[in-house]
Amino acid sequence: MRKPMKISIIIVAVVIISVTAFIVEYIHQSLSDEVVEEKSDQEKAEDFAEKMKPKVEEHLHKIDIHHFIKTITFEKDVTINPMGDVTIDGYINNEPEKYGFSASLQYRAKKIGSMSYDPDLSDRFENWNDFDPQVKKDFLNSLSEKEREQYLKDIGEKE
Repeated sequence: MRKPMKISIIIVAVVIISVTAFIVEYIHQSLSDEVVEEKSDQEKAEDFAEKMKPKVEEHLHKIDIHHFIKTITFEKDVTINPMGDVTIDGYINNEPEKYGFSASLQYRAKKIGSMSYDPDLSDRFENWNDFDPQVKKDFLNSLSEKEREQYLKDIGEKE
């Protein structure tokens, strides 16, 4: 009788050890899949951003009524915001401090969701025909002489 009991205890121990090992391996594999998934989401975002950069450039040139844009540079960082949109940043004419922009790209819709611009860049896109001439005059008067000269060059009103 002692032999069957020893064999039963050994079998139960082997089963418990096997089940525990299986559970540990399953948990380890699940955690590994999550890490791989995060990386692949970032890679997907970076690939999507690369495909959308020409559309962002096209959009910038479309709103550049004064043909101010000479170069467009995109920063390397691509982020995914909490809403799932992919965000890319960049700048115009090698002036990241003055002429920066940010594009929020909608991954599911495969389109530009929204764009934001630094104030100096936004001013370069202004269509003064939409305003009373006094508004433009007041804006120009708010700038220093050097800024005014540069602004008028940028919008093509001065050589």
